[in-house]
Amino acid sequence: MSGVIFTVPDRCKRCYSCIRECPAKAIRVVNGQALIIQDRCISCGNCLVVCSQHAKCIVSNIEYTRSEILSDIECERIAMVAPSFAASFPDSYDKVPAALKRLGFDTVVETAFGADLISGEYVDAVMNADVRPVISTACPAVFNYIQKYYNHLVPNLAKIVSPMIALGRYLKKENGEKTKIVFVGPCVAKKDEFTDEPVEGIIDSVITFSELKEMFFEDNIVLSELETVPFDPPRASLGKAFPLAGGLLKSTDLPGDVLDDEIVVVEGREKVLEIIGEISNKNINARFVDILFCEGCISGPVVDSELNFYSKREKVIEFIKKDLKQVDKKVWKSNIFNSRDMDFSRTFIKTSQKKPTPEEAVITEILGTFGIHNKNDELNCGACGYSTCREFAIAIAKGLSEKEMCLPHLLDEIREAYDNLHETEAALHSAEKLASIGQLAAGVAHEINNPLGTIMVYAGLLKKLCDKHKIEADIGGDLEMIMGEANRCKNIVANLLNFARQGKLNVSTFDIIAEVKAIMKKLSVTGKLDGISVEIDLPETAVVIQGDRDQIEQVIANLVLNAVDAMADKQTRKIRIRHEDLGENLKIYFADSGGGIKKEHFSKLFTPFFTTKEAGKGTGLGLAIAYGIMKMHKGDINFKSEEGKGTEFFINLPKKQFLNI
Repeated sequence: MSGVIFTVPDRCKRCYSCIRECPAKAIRVVNGQALIIQDRCISCGNCLVVCSQHAKCIVSNIEYTRSEILSDIECERIAMVAPSFAASFPDSYDKVPAALKRLGFDTVVETAFGADLISGEYVDAVMNADVRPVISTACPAVFNYIQKYYNHLVPNLAKIVSPMIALGRYLKKENGEKTKIVFVGPCVAKKDEFTDEPVEGIIDSVITFSELKEMFFEDNIVLSELETVPFDPPRASLGKAFPLAGGLLKSTDLPGDVLDDEIVVVEGREKVLEIIGEISNKNINARFVDILFCEGCISGPVVDSELNFYSKREKVIEFIKKDLKQVDKKVWKSNIFNSRDMDFSRTFIKTSQKKPTPEEAVITEILGTFGIHNKNDELNCGACGYSTCREFAIAIAKGLSEKEMCLPHLLDEIREAYDNLHETEAALHSAEKLASIGQLAAGVAHEINNPLGTIMVYAGLLKKLCDKHKIEADIGGDLEMIMGEANRCKNIVANLLNFARQGKLNVSTFDIIAEVKAIMKKLSVTGKLDGISVEIDLPETAVVIQGDRDQIEQVIANLVLNAVDAMADKQTRKIRIRHEDLGENLKIYFADSGGGIKKEHFSKLFTPFFTTKEAGKGTGLGLAIAYGIMKMHKGDINFKSEEGKGTEFFINLPKKQFLNI
């Protein structure tokens, strides 16, 4: 099915208004573009009205009308004008027949006579119906909707053609089958109806009021400059009221009082959907339901008028009252009588487009991806175009929507992406800084090592001379200080070299749990854990990983010793080591009961040479080296801390990162 409404992708801006307004849910979002699903579309035109970007367009019949109809001078060319035309041309509606003839039409008639023709058909259908209620079939959007989504109600549809088709049959009988007929109106669905198989060939083209105005403009036809001419016969009577709500009843003998429960008149999308649902549920016992998808045809999607509903209604009523005075009742009755044997029936086809409701497990799984696990989690904000989160999830399961249509979810993803980008930028900046510092450190270390060695050698010689010749103790003490400080410098240089040489791993397979326990035992033997309560919450079974054993030992020892230093001035000193098995990864936590880390130091913690320890007690390289080691292992190191309540560091290591062992 080619369809009559389509999307212009470049104009579609992800507002999803069309989805909210589409009664048939006939719009699928693909890569952010709201595309019409033609088989599901009922051509009501709501998406045209609500699209502020004009991304929804109608297939134009202007070129076909000009080339195939108006150019054919061998046949009679008839323009059939919908009775709502006064609402579209409010200032000069009486000039429209003359303007159409200026375009090239031989005859201009009122579609309203078609409503007069079928009025008796409705009386018979309602009075002799086998089902309740009988549903009017003058509005193609209504019977399209029922055929596709409530096809069990197809037997309730009046087997009667619309006024457009009724008049088309009448004109071709009176003027010959070669007569060319163009319907002009406010309805998108008419472009779909005239090609319906049961009525195909009656109408030759359908153009909207908007298209008609475009044709007037192209031919430089100015309505105000034309003479006033009446419509050609056959003239219409009360069928002129058809574009108004309940107008169909005006042309019949059916009662239309609001207190009469035998008749229900419904107009407007929401009310139409509601009444069809009620009929489906067998809650309506009326004899006849007259339904118009729009709020009367005067509110058709392409009426193309700046007037509001009430002003348009007033213009149509003004035309009706004025024009009825010019109708010869005797001629009208004669035309109706002469058509008494014509066939104004049609059939309707069940073309169900309803997709089965997905299984509850599928819906629940989709809702879970948005963080919705129970009813209270549903926002039902409508930003996606669906009234509830559940409806949206069902549409996704049916292949009608994309997860990206959920604005809160999209914002969360953007926020997460921003955070990840920020973290990546920070990591990249840190890595670049570490690399440059590493290069500098390697150069400095090599340059300092030689003079440091000389200082230590000669300081040692002087110390021996002092001891040999029993020189004053103060000098010997000073020399010991020189040697101690030089030795400290040597250790700093060694750390610098370790930092600079990161990049190569001596990979082996080992039990990380046993390694942690061995490190803690070694530190305990050396007395570094004296006075500290150590809680090791690690499994008894082995957890085997792949990595550089010595480097990982360096990271663990550094974290434990940092924890010890952080509790130096605390009465309660406690270290807790625990793990979390994540399947392919392993997390090990090191918590202390120290004073915590100030927030202003968080961003500097892994920066080389940054330390909060007293002068002479720390180089500021331990965590920077640990960070580098973890990144080389494709792992991570981080912490959480609250000032006054302690700190917990963790390392996140892949168990099997190196597959070339």
